Amino acid sequence: MRYCLALDLKDDAALIARYEEHHRKIWPEIAAHLHANGVTGMEIHRLGTRMMMIMETDDAIYDAAAMAQAMQDDPKVQEWEALMWQFQVPTPWTPQGEKWVPMTKIFDLGNQ
Repeated sequence: MRYCLALDLKDDAALIARYEEHHRKIWPEIAAHLHANGVTGMEIHRLGTRMMMIMETDDAIYDAAAMAQAMQDDPKVQEWEALMWQFQVPTPWTPQGEKWVPMTKIFDLGNQ
């Protein structure tokens, strides 16, 4: 399955540059966490401070609740998330306490 999610960055060029640097080569523990939880592909795109994540998953493995619990149980993933939160801010439409939020698909050429 494909998921598209949105999150914003703080409007600071130096912070954005550091955020992008962290994503040139993520920590191996983070890649392992994603793979172990059924994430088969992930891309993050940015325009200004708005980011869009495209996440591909293996439906036989991926379970959002289980992945969230695995994140809570892994100190290294928690460390990464705390580091990333130094650069990130929720979108104006993000519910309290959440980060990456699903975007609504409004068009699919394949359905035309």
